[in-house]
Amino acid sequence: MFSGIESNEALMLAMLSCAVAQGLKVLSHRHSEGKWELNRMFGSGGMPSSHSSAVVSLATSVGLRGGLNSDLFALALMFALIVMYDASGVRFQAGKQAEVLNQIIWELPPEHPVSENKSVLRDTIGHTRPQVVAGAILGFVIALLGHEAQWRAVYD
Repeated sequence: MFSGIESNEALMLAMLSCAVAQGLKVLSHRHSEGKWELNRMFGSGGMPSSHSSAVVSLATSVGLRGGLNSDLFALALMFALIVMYDASGVRFQAGKQAEVLNQIIWELPPEHPVSENKSVLRDTIGHTRPQVVAGAILGFVIALLGHEAQWRAVYD
C-alpha cells in the first residue's frame, strides 16, 4: 500500500522541513528562555512554525516539479495559506484565551466546583506572525535545496 512513498520528493521534503523546524524549537527555546526543554521538539507553538515549514515546503516542491500554473500547485498553495492563517490567527487566539482561563481557574476560591480541576490548558498552540514567517522561509529553503539536490543527482 505504501510502496514507493519514500520516493515522493514533495512529501519527504515536507516531512524533513517539519522535523527540522521541530528541532529548531528546542534551540529557539534555549535561546529565549535560557533552558533546555527537549519536549519542545514534540509540541505545537514556538519558533519556527513547523506547520508553516511543512506546507510551504510541500507547495514549493509541487510548484517546482509540476509548474506554478498547475492545479496541484494551486491546491498546495491554498492549503499552505489556510494553515498559516490558522496558525497565526485562530490557534494563536485560542492560546491567549487558554492563558486567561488558566489564570481565572487558579484564582477561584477552593470551595468553587471548578477549582477542583486545576489541570492547565495548553497555551502554546498557535504562532506569532514572525514564527509563521520563519517556518515558511525554512520550508521554502529546504524545498529549494532538496529539489536542487534531486536535480543534480539526476543530471550529473
